[in-house]
Amino acid sequence: MVSKIIAKSKKILTTPQTSVLSAATIIMLMIVASRILGLVRQRTLAHFFVPGELSLFFAAFRLPDLVFEVLVFGTFSSAFIPVFTQSLKKGNHKAWKAAATIVNIGLLIFISLAMLLGSSAGLLYSVFAPGYSGAERETIASLAKILFAAQGFFVISYVLTGVLESLRRFLVPALAPLFYNLGIILGTIIFADKLGLYAPAVGVIIGAVAHFLIQLPLAVKLGFRFIFSFSLTDEVKKIGRLAAPRIVETFFLQISKTAELFFSSLISTAAYTYFTFGNTLQLVPVGLFGTSIAKAALPTLAREADSPEKFRKTLFSALYDMAFLIIPVATVLIILRTPIVRLVYGTDIFGWEATVQTGYVISAFAVGVFFQAAAAILARSFYALQDTKTPVLVSITSIILIILCDFLLIRILRVGVWGLAAAFSVGSFFQATTLLYLMGRRLGRMNFLKNILPIAKSTLAALGSGVAMYFILKIFDRSVWVKRLSFLGKIEATRKIDFESFVLDTRYTVNLLALTALVAAVGAFVYLGISIILRSEQFWNFSRLLRRVFLKHKFPPIPQKEPEPVAPTPGDTTNS
Repeated sequence: MVSKIIAKSKKILTTPQTSVLSAATIIMLMIVASRILGLVRQRTLAHFFVPGELSLFFAAFRLPDLVFEVLVFGTFSSAFIPVFTQSLKKGNHKAWKAAATIVNIGLLIFISLAMLLGSSAGLLYSVFAPGYSGAERETIASLAKILFAAQGFFVISYVLTGVLESLRRFLVPALAPLFYNLGIILGTIIFADKLGLYAPAVGVIIGAVAHFLIQLPLAVKLGFRFIFSFSLTDEVKKIGRLAAPRIVETFFLQISKTAELFFSSLISTAAYTYFTFGNTLQLVPVGLFGTSIAKAALPTLAREADSPEKFRKTLFSALYDMAFLIIPVATVLIILRTPIVRLVYGTDIFGWEATVQTGYVISAFAVGVFFQAAAAILARSFYALQDTKTPVLVSITSIILIILCDFLLIRILRVGVWGLAAAFSVGSFFQATTLLYLMGRRLGRMNFLKNILPIAKSTLAALGSGVAMYFILKIFDRSVWVKRLSFLGKIEATRKIDFESFVLDTRYTVNLLALTALVAAVGAFVYLGISIILRSEQFWNFSRLLRRVFLKHKFPPIPQKEPEPVAPTPGDTTNS
């Protein structure tokens, strides 16, 4: 019996996913699992360390991430997989040699840069994070040196990921990030008492090694071998050429992320933790509804590139579906920001001020969540037309705008750390609207008001939902009545109401969870009700889809093995 279970498990792990549906299902499930585990990771960190300490840990990632994202992610996300896949068709030998050579070249460059930047980390962080004290920067620099070691494993691991995904083995690469998060969680729990802030850094190394080791056996079984080769074959040169635009874009993105650290350090020691925690939460809807729909729409867009009418219909259908799903979620993040932060990050040492500041960051991010997701879809529409230059140029321009807004909001207007999230939302708005305008010019004959009407309906329904959620939250939360925190406290008549008979004491987790679920459920019903009144086509589309899936157990047909253009959307590099 045990042997059968083991054999079946091996088959599940090693069998290729032959359809887009099976691959997409695995990717979606793993995205959900990874996001949830990422929140558990952050909750674990918040349990052991105060926000001021965590800021040093998060800041230490800046240098290693800069090198890794530009050198490794910029290459493998845009160039390695298509070139490796094409090489396999010509002959396994060339493909496997190219993979091994990329490992060697990547490691050589990475180790060289890691040694150079690691040795001067203290000086660099005095530039990147001038708001921290000398002792704090020394701690950041020493943590960064440990994290560089972890990123070295990722150089190899991401080659293995590219190999496995090229051969349609999606499950194992999708599991790898889960082991990475588990490594950080376990390292923190086990070593926090002895190593302090160095415990999660050790956990990062454990997670990185696990990320690598879980993929290695299957990659070796399929044909990957480590060989000592630095030959610049045609395949290796092609990977370099294709990766160049994406590397440039990723470099600018890392400059923007470094600017976020720079400005947050000038606000307070703990500000970067508030920003990082808020960003982690807002990435959940962006990943689920933005990136996933963009990836699903891309094959169809590529296939219909020669038919402007069909292309336009597919593109806007994807935008409308995404808007219908993500706008109400963004509304929930804005209205329920404080309960959500308390439920996810609330620990004895994560106080009320930290909760409020993180909530402000989430709200500022949530305003731009739709535009982030829209930019992901619109960028892929250009890739489907084999135009990678336009979205990259727009992305770089938006990044420059974000940095300028960072300076204006933080240094001139002196707002809180939420200003960094607001600047990012402004940049996302610019990126999405510019891409939409340029795509409209390319497709021609676009009626602007008609095209945005379904999005306007979703926005209007979400506004109604938000108002309903706001009032329900303020009426049933005991702290609002006790502390007179909102409009209720300004109404003299409310002082005579026996609020204790119907409110929930949200100092207790169970009550807080119940109130949050109640408010979100009311918001969902109101949103759907207004959508019906407004005759939203997206509501009926999803209703029919849910009936087919859950009642008739039928999935809509999905084409087999669709190709995907080279470069992904700019948002894909964001860490979970």
